[in-house]
Amino acid sequence: MIDVQRLRVLRAVAERGSFNQAAAALRLTPSAVSQHVAALERSLGARVVVRSTRGVTLTRAGRIMVEAAESVAAELASAREQVDRLGTGRTRLAVATFTSGGRLLLPGALAALTAAHPHTVLHVREAEPEEAVPLVRQGAVDLALAYHFDGPLPGGPGHRSVEWTALMDDPLRVVLPEGHRLAGRAALDIGELAAEPWVLGCLKTEAYLRRYAERAGFEPDVRGTTTDYFFACSLVAARVGISLIPSIAPASELPGVRTVPVRAPGPARHIGVATIGRRRDHPELATLVEALREQARRHTRREP
Repeated sequence: MIDVQRLRVLRAVAERGSFNQAAAALRLTPSAVSQHVAALERSLGARVVVRSTRGVTLTRAGRIMVEAAESVAAELASAREQVDRLGTGRTRLAVATFTSGGRLLLPGALAALTAAHPHTVLHVREAEPEEAVPLVRQGAVDLALAYHFDGPLPGGPGHRSVEWTALMDDPLRVVLPEGHRLAGRAALDIGELAAEPWVLGCLKTEAYLRRYAERAGFEPDVRGTTTDYFFACSLVAARVGISLIPSIAPASELPGVRTVPVRAPGPARHIGVATIGRRRDHPELATLVEALREQARRHTRREP
């Protein structure tokens, strides 16, 4: 029989890439972590990790066991929620969300949820997709409102238990200072901005811009990077550079800037929800997913 604690230790090693860091997270000694992993390998008759000077990597057997560990954690969290409900008559629902999506879609959806299920106890936490989707896999949250660009969703849904429900596309727009020579245009090609300096409000947006710029044949001159779209747009208003922000980000409403769509096929974020498929039939979770769909439909209808 496979020991659940050993699976928990292996998952921590996989997440942190070393025995020492896993030990610190679990409040164990590195020796204890090593012993747990060795015992797991003996019980399986297969190696689950490979150590090197660069840290610890999983073998194929290790990846299978980490996936199993996440499934076990999710099942235990679900069981705990059901037991709590027996005792209190209340359902706990935990949601992770990225900031701009949460601001736009979540309040109306949560209002609909609490109207339909008034005894639901809600917990909301802010998290970017690369953190939020693993939280769904592990059972730490029931739903992640997340996004991805033109690549796969970070942390899923390659994991077979994660289900992705698309909600809406969120095109990125160019932000220009008021009075800029291109501010009156109906749409722009990225290539038209080759000579412009840039300030960006998200590191992932910078990586995305560089890919689009490479396709257009130029290297963007990035003068500033922040983690805040408001700050980036304030720098645009100060004429430090231009920016690229999602359509749903409220920063474009700041005075002194103008936004212009990027001509299709332009860059966009794809917004949706990640859940554990087997839990989607839970009434509260199903209500929340449908309410998020409705909020996305309303916003899409309002778009110019």
